Amino acid sequence: MTLPIDIEIWQGEIAELEVDAVIIPANESLFMTAPVAAAVKRHAGDGVETEAVAQGPVQAGSAVVTGGGRLAAPYVIHAVGVGHDLQHDAARLRRAVDAALDAVDHLSLRRIAVGPIGVERGVFTSSEAAEILLERIIDRAEGGSGTPESVVVAVTRSEELAEYQAALEGLVTRAAALPLDESA
Repeated sequence: MTLPIDIEIWQGEIAELEVDAVIIPANESLFMTAPVAAAVKRHAGDGVETEAVAQGPVQAGSAVVTGGGRLAAPYVIHAVGVGHDLQHDAARLRRAVDAALDAVDHLSLRRIAVGPIGVERGVFTSSEAAEILLERIIDRAEGGSGTPESVVVAVTRSEELAEYQAALEGLVTRAAALPLDESA
């Protein structure tokens, strides 16, 4: 089966990618303290965090858009998949991913990069977070959303790379096993 969207799993620093936006994990106060967010802040400059914090605090399950500062990406989308309560809440993580993808749609962005959302402080395993993230991206693309056209999922560790690749392969395999929709 061919996916309705180009998805690449890549190991490296998300802040270095030349994309239309980077989606990073955030906390409800929007301070960029999680490892991926802190790396983005180092590259983008303090202004990105200042702009984010000015929009907060926000509820878990939401997302906030800021400028990209010194990044090649003109936007940073801060997705709050895990709250201060550190609850393992898959529905809330899905809402955060959807909120971030809603921002991508609203801005008509074509190529985005996404860091692992939900794994901060061990609330979700990489496998769980990968499955939720990739499922939401694919479901939205199958639903006719034209944006984004391509996604780079940027992970930092080789273990994450293997888990995200396995999750993507699993989703493709499951989708290929589904009966074709004869009404199409």
